[in-house]
This record gives sequence, C-alpha cells and structure tokens, in this order.
Amino acid sequence: MKERLARYIASDILNESDRVIGDDEDLLASGLLDSLSVMSVIHFIEQELGIDVPAEDVTIENFVSLRAIDAYLGRRG
Repeated sequence: MKERLARYIASDILNESDRVIGDDEDLLASGLLDSLSVMSVIHFIEQELGIDVPAEDVTIENFVSLRAIDAYLGRRG
C-alpha cells in the first residue's frame, strides 16, 4: 500500500509523477500534505481498501509518513 500511496500523492496531489517520497519523509512538516490533501489521502484509502477511516483516527501520528500510514492500516487489519 505504501507504493500506491506514494504514487497517488506524487501524481494526483503534487502533480509530480517523478517525485520519490521516502517511507519516513514527514509529509506534513515538509509541506507535501496540508489538511485538505490529507483528506484526499483518506478518501483514496477508503476507496482503495473499502474501509472507513474514523475522524478520531486522523491524527498526526497516523498520517505523518508513508510508514506511519502503512502501520495504521496494518493495525486496522
């Protein structure tokens, strides 16, 4: 899922399909994602995986990096 998320963020959000996003790159502090684009990522996850991400799970800890998102999704299992 990390690879699909990285491609989605690079191509659909940043419009930079060549952009490589590291697993531990801070998506929020780096400015790659803002609150609106985090919601786009959540929508993408919900559509791709067929799950609901509750509002209480939308935290910095869960969405700070690709690795954090992947770990969160693993816990949702």
